[in-house]
Parts: sequence; C-alpha cells; structure tokens
Amino acid sequence: MPAIAELIRTFADRKLMIRRSLGELYESIREFVVATDDEGAIIGCAALHVFWEDLAELKCLAVAESVHKRGVGRGLVDACWESARALEIETVFTLTYVAEFFEKCGYRQIDKAELPHKIWNECVRCPLFPSCHEIALIRSVGEAPSWSASAAPGVESGTEQVVRTLLTAVEA
Repeated sequence: MPAIAELIRTFADRKLMIRRSLGELYESIREFVVATDDEGAIIGCAALHVFWEDLAELKCLAVAESVHKRGVGRGLVDACWESARALEIETVFTLTYVAEFFEKCGYRQIDKAELPHKIWNECVRCPLFPSCHEIALIRSVGEAPSWSASAAPGVESGTEQVVRTLLTAVEA
C-alpha cells in the first residue's frame, strides 16, 4: 500500500487527484488493481468503487510518469471495466482532468449534475471543492472504446505490463 499511496500523492500534490490516507487505501484494498513492471514494482493503480447494482466509479487512476504512453493506464481502465462487467454493473463513471484519455477508452462526457448526489461524498474533502473543474465521463454497456488493446498507439513492442488485483499482489 505505501507504493500506491506514494503514486497517488505524486498527483495529489499537483492537485490532479484527491489525496488518500493509508487507512483509506487499506479499507478499499479489494477495489484496487495494480500494474507492475518486470521486477514487481507497482507502476500504476486504479480502483473500481461500486455505488449500487448498476453503477460504479473508476477512481484513483495513477500511472508512474516513467511509463506514460505505454498502455499501462489503458490496461488499468480495461481491468476495472472487466471487473464491473463481471459484477454485472452496466455503467461506470469517472471524474478527471484528462477527458481525452477516457474518451479513447470508450467514455463520454456528461454534466456532473447527471450523477447521483451520493458521489459527492469524496468531493467535499477535496481542497478544490466547490471550484473543481473535473470533467465527468461515463461508459455504459454497448459503448465501445475507440481503440483496441492489440493496436493501442504508444505501446512499445515487447513491453508487457501485469495488471492484477491488489489483494493478489499483497498475498504474493
């Protein structure tokens, strides 16, 4: 967990995401997937938080800057989407400053006001609230991404990242 906390802190310090305490991260350990390099170091993370039977949030997406543009973020987004589908959740939303990335992953922009009020629970803790300029995006069953994993631009040939649930990583 400390590696994930540090990764998130890097972007939280730039006000690009909400800071998470170690306690919060341990409480939500089962929500996380991580990407690791060949040596097993965590180079990316994301979490899927279920709100109810048909809605979840993709949050805490962070990728080490040293591996940006190599498909790690896309792999994490896909892993969260697949987790949602396995739970028969048909809609996943995210709040971000990088809308273009999520649009390539099949998400579309919506007005934040369209999201349930329950999602604002974390927002009120953010130092940018209520003047936040995050963009809300949503993906539902039947909405395909504009790219395919086999043809993802920017993925280096021969580079293979491991995406797994954090619980598996902790048990290893």
